[in-house]
Amino acid sequence: MRIGLGGAQVRRAMRAGLACTVLVSLAACRPDLTPPGASTSWPSASARLWRWQWQLDGVLDVTVEADVFVLDPVSTTAAQTADLRARHRRLVCQVHVGTVHPDDPDATRYPSQVRGATVTRTGRIWLDVRRWDALRPVLADRFRLCRGKGFGAVLLADGDGYAHSPGFRLDFDDQLQFNRRVAALARSLDLSPGLRGNLGQVAALAPDFDFAVDEECVRLKRCDKLLPFVDAGKPVFHVEYTGGLTDFCVTSVGYGFASIRKHRSLDAWRLPCPVP
Repeated sequence: MRIGLGGAQVRRAMRAGLACTVLVSLAACRPDLTPPGASTSWPSASARLWRWQWQLDGVLDVTVEADVFVLDPVSTTAAQTADLRARHRRLVCQVHVGTVHPDDPDATRYPSQVRGATVTRTGRIWLDVRRWDALRPVLADRFRLCRGKGFGAVLLADGDGYAHSPGFRLDFDDQLQFNRRVAALARSLDLSPGLRGNLGQVAALAPDFDFAVDEECVRLKRCDKLLPFVDAGKPVFHVEYTGGLTDFCVTSVGYGFASIRKHRSLDAWRLPCPVP
């Protein structure tokens, strides 16, 4: 005995099938989302096309139309990173690897023997990067915090103590060895390493890092120092703090950078350069 479907049942079945087809099609169009804690990939074909946001101050705005978010791993919550990941954003946590601030939650883990001069403007204290045995455990835990919150990449800041007055006799090779060790540590914990600043060592470090973040290379007339990343098909995320977009976008986009204008406080406000 055959049981036929009534007209209403047929229409319901057709609507359900159509909805399923649409959902499958939408899912197929989305890029695969890197699982929490897995290292972020940076396809070379997209190196010039990333839209990015750098926010370290104020209430996090997860609605900003950017592909990449550089954030503070302590103040950013797991709920916020989950929200951003649901929007298919790539997440980068910024970690100060060469300095410590007295207010950092893990500041007491750095012994007095590795603490050097204080940076007047920020209050951060330079660390003796030659003491890898003392620094590695703290940095590893900082990276684990990033990974646990769903970040897939880490931006290494203050990796240029040798070029300042850190209170130690650091030379170029001391700094180079430390930065390579930190990049390798990040990779071992499934985080893609990025280099902030330290233009004096870019040529040597570009093979060890996956991306770079630069401040004001147009104003300071030093953008050419970042070309080792561009030539290797790796993204350069660049920010200027003064002037209009027309003052720097032609230059920075011409170099192949992903560029934005920001307040120095790095709050949510941003003006992006046009994407090529």
